[in-house]
Amino acid sequence: MPHVTVKMYPGKTDAQKAQLAEAIAAALMASAGTAERAISVSIEDVAQADWEAQVYRPEIVGRPETLFKKPGYTLP
Repeated sequence: MPHVTVKMYPGKTDAQKAQLAEAIAAALMASAGTAERAISVSIEDVAQADWEAQVYRPEIVGRPETLFKKPGYTLP
């Protein structure tokens, strides 16, 4: 614990994803006092055409109680 899942558009290299995962882990260690060995990070590519149905509606609009950083956009 904790496990973080990042969903984003495709296009980042594995090296960029690894760098992002390390930055997220560092932020958790600094802000939550979590040990590095306890952190896991997964990154899922979601096509832009699928974003609204797979991410925006169910996870952003549909679960506001779990959303601590809201996006600066809305979809129709």
